Amino acid sequence: MVILGMMSYPPEGAKEAGKRFLANPPLPDYITMKGPFIYASKSKGIQTLVVYECDRSKLADAMELVSNRYVIYMGVPGLTYTVQVWMEIGEALKMIGM
Repeated sequence: MVILGMMSYPPEGAKEAGKRFLANPPLPDYITMKGPFIYASKSKGIQTLVVYECDRSKLADAMELVSNRYVIYMGVPGLTYTVQVWMEIGEALKMIGM
């Protein structure tokens, strides 16, 4: 299972978002973070993507922790974010009996 964290904000929010990113505490050992990956677009502003990996047994704890990491960004003008759990194909196939 992975948790995807995605954010979008206008260029003028980049410095404040960067400061808040650096203020986040380190992740516990049961979560591996890949990213953030950054994409800048003239029409959509700055987009970020972070992939958090964890064992299924720690999913509830990881989801709470990751969601709380994004609360720190509240107040950055124009910033929006989503946090989503994504399954690996094997897990998804099990759900449909395959």
